[in-house]
Amino acid sequence: MDRIDAAHPSEAALRHGFAPDLFLSDPDLIAPLTRDRTGGYTGQPVAVARPRSAAELADVVRRCRALGLGLVPQGGLTGLVGAGVSGDVDREVVVLLDRMSAVRTVDPVGFAMVVEAGCVLETAKKAADAEDMLLPITFGSQGSCRVGGVVATNAGGFNVLRYGMTRDLVLGLEVVLPDGRVWDGLRTLRKDNRGYDLKQLFVGAEGTLGIVTAVAFKLFPKPTRVETALVGLRSVEDVMTLYGRARRACSDLLSAFELMTRDGLALALEHGPDLLDPLGEACPYYVLMELSGGGAVDLSALLEVLFEEAGDLIVDGTIAQSQAQAERLWLLREAMVAAQSRSGPYYRTDVSVPLAEIPAFLHAAFARLAAELPDGRPIAYGHVGDGNIHLNVVPPASWSIEPRRDLFRAAEEVIFTTLDRFGGSISAEHGIGRSKKRAFMERVDPVTLDLLRALKSVIDPQGTMSRGRIFDL
Repeated sequence: MDRIDAAHPSEAALRHGFAPDLFLSDPDLIAPLTRDRTGGYTGQPVAVARPRSAAELADVVRRCRALGLGLVPQGGLTGLVGAGVSGDVDREVVVLLDRMSAVRTVDPVGFAMVVEAGCVLETAKKAADAEDMLLPITFGSQGSCRVGGVVATNAGGFNVLRYGMTRDLVLGLEVVLPDGRVWDGLRTLRKDNRGYDLKQLFVGAEGTLGIVTAVAFKLFPKPTRVETALVGLRSVEDVMTLYGRARRACSDLLSAFELMTRDGLALALEHGPDLLDPLGEACPYYVLMELSGGGAVDLSALLEVLFEEAGDLIVDGTIAQSQAQAERLWLLREAMVAAQSRSGPYYRTDVSVPLAEIPAFLHAAFARLAAELPDGRPIAYGHVGDGNIHLNVVPPASWSIEPRRDLFRAAEEVIFTTLDRFGGSISAEHGIGRSKKRAFMERVDPVTLDLLRALKSVIDPQGTMSRGRIFDL
């Protein structure tokens, strides 16, 4: 097999003394690791390391630090902000964590589990499920993303409304630090008030402060009953009114409350020949709801009472009568996301606003997009219960890449400046990475930036870890 770059002056020194198979050498295996899911970022790393343990990774980190090489951890490459691909030509080593993929423990009494960072999220969820417990982190890429990336990006998903973001579910971490030490914070304690909560520094840090190698997750009782429904509404104001009623009537039994627009649903139906329009009447807005629980709670009756009392809001609706029907309803939500990319690259956002501002934000953003970018097709959907809206713009299928890029730049300006008026965030769950760094730096206040840089400079003074992500030192 050929070496990655035999002429690189650091490579021999990097590999010296390590097991021959620690670093990938086959170009065919390396090639898929040099570009991200969006296709917007590519990079040729100095090497790709595949450590088997935190101790072996620590040795690699120390070697890279001595050679002045950076490191970037890589999971399933499902990220959307360019954080997991080598950024500096010939200056960065990719750390692939697929060999560290074990489910170490599942505790059915303490409702906790410990998994290694390279474990695929769906594998971890199935391990919890086998013990009648729930790891509630749920989103479309769970079959390929890895736990370390989930933690590094503080991933969200469909169930944040009930269970919180990833950081709310992390009980402990094991992390290899930029100087090669291993921080053992891998505990399953529910209460531990001994000073600073250090694990939270690494959740959502996108690999800039260290490399997560194992995670202790909080688990929950596995729901034994689930009710899924899709309803159509006249306006986004009605969507939010229904949400308020559902939250009060169902409390924490409400596990998902997803908004979709008619344009988004229509796009899914256009590209999904096996999909059928779920309701008899087309509506401007739709809500996909889920209630889940156990014991003697009658979720079906609760849902029916809610819909009876919300008759003034609901134009039409359907309640799934089987798991297969529920899966079909969720398939509409997933198909809407997939359909946007079938005609080429499109502009995607991941924003959040205060819940009360969602209607005003969407009206303002839709109006500006229609006036300033009439060729783009705006598609909105999101996790309404936590204020997270994905407002995307799909260009005409016939457009080449250059006009698409012009549209993307203009769409970002329209959406982000509209978002600023409502006190929102440019990143609700995907992170900053490289793709949102400019927009982040334009908006971050000086005190926040000083604190971020102070943390980085103390923990990673040489800028070894994921340099150039989130912000520059």
